[in-house]
Amino acid sequence: MFGSCVGSKVGMAAVLGVTHIIKGWPTHHFIIGSYSLPLVIVMTLFAPAEIIGIAYDSGEATTSTITTPLVTTLGVGLASSIHGRDSPPIDGFCLIVFTRLFPIVTVVIYVQIAEYLVKRLKRIGQPDK
Repeated sequence: MFGSCVGSKVGMAAVLGVTHIIKGWPTHHFIIGSYSLPLVIVMTLFAPAEIIGIAYDSGEATTSTITTPLVTTLGVGLASSIHGRDSPPIDGFCLIVFTRLFPIVTVVIYVQIAEYLVKRLKRIGQPDK
């Protein structure tokens, strides 16, 4: 379940990155917004300490020696073929940012939901005093 969760988010990140290139959305909004986004910072602050390393490692694992050149080439090639894109290398980098960030967010959300459900089930299972 965990692997498919991370893998599906890498796919979603690639789709968002390709859509961003095709639509001509500004890249710097995505890159700056991705890492300064309160979502990631706040989620990391409230995540269980045991999972933070795993979450960030899942983002690192998705940008491996195979994925990074493949996704970067996809971004650069697509941006180069679309008239009006200013900097194809930056568009390729933006895809890397997405494929690294989405799994981190996914793992943290997954664990927080699981933790919430476990606490809720424990509360339901306890008799009233």
